[in-house]
Amino acid sequence: MKSPFSHSVVRGAVLSLLLVSAGIGGASLALADATTGIVVTSPAASEASSWRGIAYGNGIYVAVAQRGTNQVMTSTDGTTWTSRTQAEANQWTSVAYGNGVFVAVAPTGTNRVMTSPNGITWTARSVFAADWKSVTYGGGKFVALAYAGDAVITSTDGVTWSAPSSVGIFNDWFGIAYGNGVFVAVAETGTNRVMTSPDGVTWTGRTAAEANGWGNITYGNGLFVAVASSGTNRVMTSPDGITWTARAAEANFWQAVAAGDGYFMAIAASGTNRLMVSTDGATWLPLAGADVGGNWESITYGNNVFVGVANVGSVLVVRASIPVVAATTTTTTTTTTVTSTTVTSTTVASTTTEAATLATQNDPTDDLPTTGTSNNQLLLVALLFVVSGSALLVRRRAS
Repeated sequence: MKSPFSHSVVRGAVLSLLLVSAGIGGASLALADATTGIVVTSPAASEASSWRGIAYGNGIYVAVAQRGTNQVMTSTDGTTWTSRTQAEANQWTSVAYGNGVFVAVAPTGTNRVMTSPNGITWTARSVFAADWKSVTYGGGKFVALAYAGDAVITSTDGVTWSAPSSVGIFNDWFGIAYGNGVFVAVAETGTNRVMTSPDGVTWTGRTAAEANGWGNITYGNGLFVAVASSGTNRVMTSPDGITWTARAAEANFWQAVAAGDGYFMAIAASGTNRLMVSTDGATWLPLAGADVGGNWESITYGNNVFVGVANVGSVLVVRASIPVVAATTTTTTTTTTVTSTTVTSTTVASTTTEAATLATQNDPTDDLPTTGTSNNQLLLVALLFVVSGSALLVRRRAS
């Protein structure tokens, strides 16, 4: 696991250079966080629907809406979005990707599940009519959980679903995730606000770190992370879904959390800073950029980018791009003979680690191209200048 924000200095410096060179350093909709180097932008949604869930899979982001003319939109980059027609006009609240298919669930309608292989064309699927709130994929199956009550259904392909099973705990279950061979769900209410299952069918109640309104959960870097809309410590973490530790965070209405690229990012429906980021789930930093007028509902990760959606607000999409330091490794040895002097120059292999980057910040060869041929040519010219200059200096002193 990455240590908290150990890359911030390098990433911030590199990101600033990239923004300046691209000519977007002063763009009103692009904000580079000074501490983390994460760039937050506010792309336009395809239309002003009530976006409630988002997922990433097979190179595409898919968002679903509770209301609107078109209740699905897709994007390949999280910036440009296209409206898609839903299978039925239900209140679609959650979407997941697995086994080559997107699956969305709804608490209303005749067919409360719809599936798509590409996020564009959707097919309605018949399931038991419960208040389906959340869905996830893991262990070779989809698991959908009802918000009110204790019903759960499973499917390996999103098409054929099991009869509902009882989880045995009548809470308001809000979020579900899979990791390390176990499904974990969190609830807004109840005595046991966490439950775990090895198969999505048989569930065991667990004690949350605090009796907060737990709204969503994710898994990454060997850790479950849940966020809450209320309580003293609005984050809790667990390596196994059983034993939980409370974590401090800004007292916002945290609605959702996602994991990717060694980061956890949470999004809030209300609060001053409606994004926060962590590399270990324990220490969190606020991020500006998510429009404070947006009631942010869901967030996902894909292709080095976190993307969140809102159900109301002037801005309905937020995009947080993780900075990347390009990996290059070049070793070049150049030998140049001038009169009786032999000069040997070796360019040491560069890596993406902080130590290597910081160590080469003052290296005069940093601005050289990274390809071996170009380096040789430029190093040759540079060395000729150095040797020539030295020779002139010696002659002047001798005279």
